[in-house]
Parts: sequence; structure tokens; C-alpha cells
Amino acid sequence: MRNRLATKLLFELSQPDREGSRLPACDVPEQNIEDMLPTSAFATSPPELPELSEPDVVRHYTNLSTLNMSVDTHFYPLGSCTMKYNPKRNERLAALPGFSELHPFQPEETIQGMLQLLHELQQMLAEISGLPAVSLQPAAGAHGELTALMVAAAYFRDNNQRRTKVLAPDSAHGTNPASAAMAGFETIAIKSLPSGYVDMRDLHNKLDDQVGVLMITNPNTLGLFESEIGQIVNAVHERGGLVYLDGANMNAILGMTRPGDFGADMMHFNPHKTFSGPHGGGGPGAGPICVVDFLQPYLPVPNVVHDQDLYRLDFDRPKSIGQVRSFFGNVGVLVRAYAYIRTHGPDGLKQVAQNAVLNANYVLSRVRHILPVPQGNRCMHEFVATASQLKNDKGISAMDIAKRLLDFGFHAPTVYFPTTVAESMMIEPTETESRTTLDAFAETLFRITDEPSELLHEAPHSTWISRPNEVQAARHPVTRWKPAG
Repeated sequence: MRNRLATKLLFELSQPDREGSRLPACDVPEQNIEDMLPTSAFATSPPELPELSEPDVVRHYTNLSTLNMSVDTHFYPLGSCTMKYNPKRNERLAALPGFSELHPFQPEETIQGMLQLLHELQQMLAEISGLPAVSLQPAAGAHGELTALMVAAAYFRDNNQRRTKVLAPDSAHGTNPASAAMAGFETIAIKSLPSGYVDMRDLHNKLDDQVGVLMITNPNTLGLFESEIGQIVNAVHERGGLVYLDGANMNAILGMTRPGDFGADMMHFNPHKTFSGPHGGGGPGAGPICVVDFLQPYLPVPNVVHDQDLYRLDFDRPKSIGQVRSFFGNVGVLVRAYAYIRTHGPDGLKQVAQNAVLNANYVLSRVRHILPVPQGNRCMHEFVATASQLKNDKGISAMDIAKRLLDFGFHAPTVYFPTTVAESMMIEPTETESRTTLDAFAETLFRITDEPSELLHEAPHSTWISRPNEVQAARHPVTRWKPAG
């Protein structure tokens, strides 16, 4: 039975004179307050805050939490976003007092353990990526993209080159052109072939001496490893450009291959996606970047260095683009990533990639007869299916399926991205899910696609809100409560 208080706001639950705490009496004499502050600083009435008891507040947030989906409670086949289960041991390790109770203004000699951890993480990411220079400072994947492009821009300026263009495949993550624009570049899309791979002819037609960077995701958004990545990289390098590897899909190639080895000059990691950590809700996150040696002088400051027996923050980088994050970034996420990598080791990280690929191919093989996969008989960590035939035959859209999945306790896959596939559904099971879960998901899809279209058009049926106007909600968000009337 639904708890009808669960969706009320705190202001709506408020009752006059209810309280959850008692503050001590003010210890400053009233006449002294009036002497210390001007009359204009005094409020004429109490702040309009909700009045609630402690049980009211606790139940409110607990009830709200039961309406949420989470990786701890549901399966998230959310393609490209890699919402996998996060081991709780990493949460416990990050919460150790020696990490969680540090202050960024402490002297370096009092935080040697943290600095050692960060220095070792830099070395680990350098080894995993095949790129020797690392900055842990960026605060998210898109922030890492922007930071790397700022590094590239600084490199070109320092070498008296004016390069204004960034190339990106038409199936690239939306953050790629956004990051390029913020870094001062013009973005030009490279076409994809019907096979899903980069159109080499279109790439060569658009390559010129104004191209600074090619941004490419490999494996790409369709879950395919770019088989011609060597030729792509060589073509860009021959024109003096740099290759940026979007590391969003590193889950598929950990320990199997390294971006630096197939020619990337820069990349970012999503440690919250690849190496465990909180994900979603806007942060906190991290987006470390790794670059080739000749780009190292331009990395953000500070960087952790090891001098003799001490670890320290190095700010002496004259060519650096400067700080891109306050202090040293979101170290709590970095501690979790360090714990994840140390737990798995090289062989374990390789198995992560193998299991991610195995799970994706297993789901693909089970559902492709009802949700065809236009590109590739097999995939890497994710695949993009299409509901086009279902829409033509039964009027069932990808959105209908996504919404109906919520009624069965499954988070929806990514829908309508990439736009190169009609009625697209991007499905990524990740390596953390069991065959039992994957079978249950596939069988639910079978059931949904057999249901009457009228039932699906009104789905979900089990949530408080069924189908809000998502476009309007994104463009005109309501972020504050106002009393009715």
C-alpha cells in the first residue's frame, strides 16, 4: 500500500509549533546585539521554514528513498553510463579517519599517506592507459575532457600553431562537442558507416591543418571496437593533430589493450564508472586525465611528486593551464578507485573487462530476435538495439519499453541515443550482474513486447508520476516550492 505522505514536501507536512530540536538561549545580551548590528540587519519575522518533529523529517526522507531506484536495489542496464554495483569495502576504506578527516589546509608533512596514495594512483592510471603523465584534479568525465582540450590548446599556443577545429564521430557522447566548444574549438562531425565504424573517407575529407584534436570513443558508443583505429590515429598525426580518447568505455578493455598503445595522446577516466564509486546526482565525481610525455608541462597544478622520502604537491609548472578544481579535487572518489584497482590487481582488471564483454554478448544473444542489433553480430561492453520493427508492427516505441521496465523493477536502458540508430536502446549489463539477473531482464523484455500497446503507452503504472513532460521539465525546471494560491 502506498504511503501517501511519501511524496509530500516538508513544507506541506509542516505544522505550527512542531520542533525537532531545542536551541540553547542566546548568550549575548539583547542590548549588546543592538549595539553590534544595524537595525536593518534584523529580520522582522522568523524565516519561513517548515516546522516538523524529528520523526517527521526521518520518515520523509526514508519514504522518499523507497521511491528511488539504485544500484543497490535494482539492475541498471544503462548503456554508456556504466552504472555497476560498487563494492562496499571501498566505501569503508574511503571512510577511514585517516582519509575522511583530513583537511586541505593541513601541512604536507601531515598528509603523507594520502599523498602517497594519490601518487601511486597516478602511476596505476599511467600503466593502465599507456600514457605516462597524469592529473587527478578534474572533477568529472566531462571536466576531464575539457581539461585535456585546454591542455591541447596550450600546447598548440606554445608551439605557435593556430588550430581551431575538433573532429568527433556523429555517434560521440554529447559532452565531446560541448567540451570542445568550451575550450574554444569548432566541432565538426565525422560520419559513421552503416556498420557503425568511422567513415575513413569522410575523416580524410575533413582533416586539414586547422584540426587540433580528434575526439574518439573506443570502444565506440555502439559497443564496437574501431578496427581501423591505427589508420585513424596515423591520419590525424600526419596532419599534426592530437587524438583524444574518451575513456567512458574503459570497462571493456581494462588489461586487454591500452589507449596509449593504439596511438591516443590524451584520455580521461571515469573512476566512478570504471573503478567503483558514487555515481549520479551531479557528483561528487572525478575525471583524471592521462597524456603523452610532451603534453605533461601543460597539465593542471598541483601534481603529486615524490622527492626522496617525501611526497609533495608540485605547483612549479610554468606552462601549466593552472588549477581546474579547488584544492586537489574529489579525493574521496580517488581513494575508492585506488582501493578497487589494488583489490583486483592486473589479472582482476582484465577479468572485469572480460566479464563485461561476456555479459553484454549474452544479453545481446537473448534479445536480438525481438530487438534487432543493426551493427555487429557481437559487441564489446554494450550494444545498441532498435525497436523500429516493434513500432512499425505494434506501435510499441523504445520509450514505451523503457517506461514499462520500471513496473518490473528494472531501470530503463538509455533510449534514443545514439541518434544514428532509430528507436535506439543502448544496453550495458556491466560485469557485476549474474546470469540469473540477465535472464530475468531478457524474459521481462519478452513479456513486455507481447503486451498490448495500449498498456505500454500508459506505462509506468506503479510509480507516483507516470509520464511527465520531460522536455519542459528540462527547459523550465521548478526548483522551489510555493504555497498554492
